Amino acid sequence: MASVFSKIIAGEIPAWKVAEDDQYLAFLDISPLAAGHTLVIPKQEIDYIFDIEDELFAGLHLFAKKVARAIGKAIPCERVGVAVVGLEVPHAHIHLIPINGVHDIDFSRPKLQLSKEEMGAICEKIKAGFSSTT
Repeated sequence: MASVFSKIIAGEIPAWKVAEDDQYLAFLDISPLAAGHTLVIPKQEIDYIFDIEDELFAGLHLFAKKVARAIGKAIPCERVGVAVVGLEVPHAHIHLIPINGVHDIDFSRPKLQLSKEEMGAICEKIKAGFSSTT
């Protein structure tokens, strides 16, 4: 059964895509901890991140690094935090979250409710930052 992320890749479910190439996709989390909270995934459907073949795994992290730099350009923050939880969706993914302190990456915190206009503006800012890093 295809994961929700596979449906996003296939275009069956809309997403705020900030970066994409032939192997990886980055899109805004629809229940973000912070404005700019982005998910980075391999397009190949693999449930557990440590089951990813080495070359694809390394590429995923290099892609995430470029996305994180774009987030840092677009969203005022001290750092872009990284988390891999792996329980929410059965498709390997990396959370990139703009943070100013360790408490900002606490997944038990209430999620933001951003409008479509806010999500669109954030998406465009990160896209612009990504295109200037590649």
